[in-house]
Amino acid sequence: MTRSELIAVLLQKHPHLQVREATRLVNTVFGGIARSLANGQRVELRGFGAFSVKERDPRLGRNPKTGEQVQVSRKYVPFFKTGKELHQRLNTPRKKE
Repeated sequence: MTRSELIAVLLQKHPHLQVREATRLVNTVFGGIARSLANGQRVELRGFGAFSVKERDPRLGRNPKTGEQVQVSRKYVPFFKTGKELHQRLNTPRKKE
């Protein structure tokens, strides 16, 4: 699902909202999550999952074109862990259509 598809679903479920308002709501939520992660904070959405930041240590990598070894510096990457309810929902057998 893309951001625009999420906005469309929001508008279908809440017809009183204008496109501008729904867009602002979605951007506010995603912006808040991104800001928190950028500040090193964990974001937990009960029943859905938790976003956090993991640190990757520096390492030796390889240039895929030349095969030459290159130093890859330390970096931070986003990490998502599903919540219990979402995990159960994903692993519940579905009816075939």
